[in-house]
Amino acid sequence: MIYLLLALAAACAAFQSLALIAAVKHRVRRDPAAHCFPPVSILKPVHGLDEDFVAAIRSHALLDYPEYEILFGSNDPNDPALDAIRQLATEFPDRAIRLVAWGPSGTGLPACPCLSPQPVGQLMPQSAGTAKNGKVGVLLELAAAARYPILVVNDSDIRVEPDYLQRVVAPLEDPAIGMVTCLYRGRAHTLAGRLEAVGIATDFIPGVLVAPLVGVSEFALGSTMAFRAADLERIGGFGAIRDYLADDYQLSRHIRSLGLKVWISKCVVETSLGSPGWLDAWRHQVRWARTVRVSRPGGYVGLPLSNAALWAALLAACGLWPWAAALYALRLAVGLTAGLLVLGDRALLCDAWLIPLRDLAGLAIWAAGLFGKRVVWRGQRLILQPDGRIVEES
Repeated sequence: MIYLLLALAAACAAFQSLALIAAVKHRVRRDPAAHCFPPVSILKPVHGLDEDFVAAIRSHALLDYPEYEILFGSNDPNDPALDAIRQLATEFPDRAIRLVAWGPSGTGLPACPCLSPQPVGQLMPQSAGTAKNGKVGVLLELAAAARYPILVVNDSDIRVEPDYLQRVVAPLEDPAIGMVTCLYRGRAHTLAGRLEAVGIATDFIPGVLVAPLVGVSEFALGSTMAFRAADLERIGGFGAIRDYLADDYQLSRHIRSLGLKVWISKCVVETSLGSPGWLDAWRHQVRWARTVRVSRPGGYVGLPLSNAALWAALLAACGLWPWAAALYALRLAVGLTAGLLVLGDRALLCDAWLIPLRDLAGLAIWAAGLFGKRVVWRGQRLILQPDGRIVEES
């Protein structure tokens, strides 16, 4: 029994070592340099007014890029985020900030002149109405209104630096690259949110970095997805993923099916986790876990093998303290390298003590994600199908 435990702990140590190598390799690697600057349409579906929303969208108006437009979309005419978008357009009248919104009946809302320097074009609410994923329904409308050959999609709470577009568009000059995605760090204002942010920086991101080294490269992150409009058309547009919850994973998988690669940029963005309570944080992470399970069931079942806290605790319980300490020291080295050197997450300097707690909580989240098919997303109660499609709970 001890030998089996040592073998499993050694496998965990091998994974952690590979993650450390992957983090260092990503840190020292250089992204392709930009030689041209094609015009870009940024597509941002919005849903509600998060506490850091204004700062996030304002960062997009401050980008250092020759020509781009920002298209915001919502299927709720009363969404409080719309007023913030109108205020942004007033603050930056020279920016091409456009709003595509419609009511429940599919009727387009009157556009504020300052929000539409160019005609938005004919809305197609019937396409959005048939999308089971409401976010993808909005993306269908935004893509129809976009004017430029490069599309960048990111979540509404993503905050970026001024050189963001230069860095995420440059790799697309290589015809073999079909999508560019970005790593992200979390910002939170409660202990529950900080615990989740620590999990992102020290557990999730190392897993993302190690994936290409073990042959897994068919995913992208909703923090950023940059791709050619022509490639989107080749896969059938956003309509091809309209019924899936993991729209980022499915979009990258479809673009990969064209024989193109996904590039993980060194550009790091920031997502706002807000001020979640413990229940909100639990629901969010269980939803994510169940989404991963249906997207990659084999990999999900094997996740505990990489949890160093589990194997270190078992080693310690068997009296193998030196082995336990060495394994967890390696795990801490991986987390701090990814969080501090790769993500530049300075909050981790204060929150590193949460890493063991997050590792143990991760086991409970994994167990909850292993079973069940119900998730709560954007106020909707949904049922996950085995293939990742969703239906609304009756």
